[in-house]
Amino acid sequence: MSTNTTSSTPSSTPSSLTSPSSLTTAESSAEPSTAPSAAVPVASPATAAPAGFRGAGAAPGSADPVAAPAGSRPGRLIHNEATTEIPVHLLFRDDPAPAPVPLRPAVVTRRQGPGEAPGAVRPRNRRPVNARPRPVPSVDPELTERPARVLPGAVGVAAGLCGVAGCAATSWWAGLVPPLAAQALALPVYAGAGLGPAQWAAYAAAGALGMFGFGGLARGRTGRAWVLGLFGRYRGTVRRTGLMWVNPLLLRRRVDVRLRHWRSEPMPAADGNGVALRVVTLVVWRVRDTVRATLGVEDHETYLRECVEAALARVPVEPLGTVRGSADVAGDTLTRLVAADAAPVGLEVFSVRPVRVEYAPEVAAAMHRRRIAALDAAQRASVLTSVVDSVEDTVTRLTMRGLVELDDYERKVLVKDLTVAFCAGRGDTGA
Repeated sequence: MSTNTTSSTPSSTPSSLTSPSSLTTAESSAEPSTAPSAAVPVASPATAAPAGFRGAGAAPGSADPVAAPAGSRPGRLIHNEATTEIPVHLLFRDDPAPAPVPLRPAVVTRRQGPGEAPGAVRPRNRRPVNARPRPVPSVDPELTERPARVLPGAVGVAAGLCGVAGCAATSWWAGLVPPLAAQALALPVYAGAGLGPAQWAAYAAAGALGMFGFGGLARGRTGRAWVLGLFGRYRGTVRRTGLMWVNPLLLRRRVDVRLRHWRSEPMPAADGNGVALRVVTLVVWRVRDTVRATLGVEDHETYLRECVEAALARVPVEPLGTVRGSADVAGDTLTRLVAADAAPVGLEVFSVRPVRVEYAPEVAAAMHRRRIAALDAAQRASVLTSVVDSVEDTVTRLTMRGLVELDDYERKVLVKDLTVAFCAGRGDTGA
């Protein structure tokens, strides 16, 4: 049985559509199209188009072609088992309007790989899991600074004097005042009732008043604050200055709230290439919330030191003088990280600046030799550039002014002699 095909493509259709390997089909039961066209032979059944290609006007799901209307280009389909049926006219937009071709529903499948068992589930690529955000340290929300109740110092002084006066009056009442003291104080003569329960109660009341009056006196200083607590409970913060009276039963903790700076000891760090460094930082900070700095953490100064050391482990620091602006960039990053870590405990960090950066002892010698070699290479390059420019300028001036006429050989000799002379002269000057 012979295999024939028809082509209704005009002469302007690309040649890829009329060639034997083009998008035509070979069907044993195909009939010639009614469109006027010449039949072209196609390859034998052994080299026929694959089963995924169907002929012109073939209906979906059938192997028999359907005749296309006269005067129109028959629709051709490319069937791709991995995607869907694609009309050929979508690939060539300059062709006349083709006949509409019904498409079957798209079924997206996958080809089996070599050695893969039928029905095996292909492992899916796992999406990269985003790193979990670092937990932010939190403190008890009840630990918030609030002012404590205090009284002016005059009240404490008055209470203490009243207590002393009460003790003296009780002693006179009990008859314990010596006669000489009574005459000196112009006290009336009184035999005294002796020390009874009433006298002891009066002594206790007057003594307690005097102790509370004088014992509660405190002096507030500028830049210092008192954190007060009673039986382990926070009772307030005192930021007042001058003489004041504070309940003597309250536990006082003094906190420095001034602007402070701390120069750290050499801490381990690394540069952008991972070379070990030792960095000394200057930290400017102050206590913003006294209760959190005192009760929220065991030692806020030690906590700040650990925050700076942790930030240095995450931020690359370049040696000072190697890269312009590197110290500012590293300082800004360190300030941001340390301020974020210290804020929950009531510390306000203004700046963290590296003031001294040096290589670790184990790599200091090697890095020193490396820097010396780099400086030497840079100096040699600058010297060579200067010598070449000088030789070029000398030869150009001699030639352009017509002082000498040089051929190629003489020019090479002159350049060689001038280069040796300039290099030797620079070497003697540098020595």
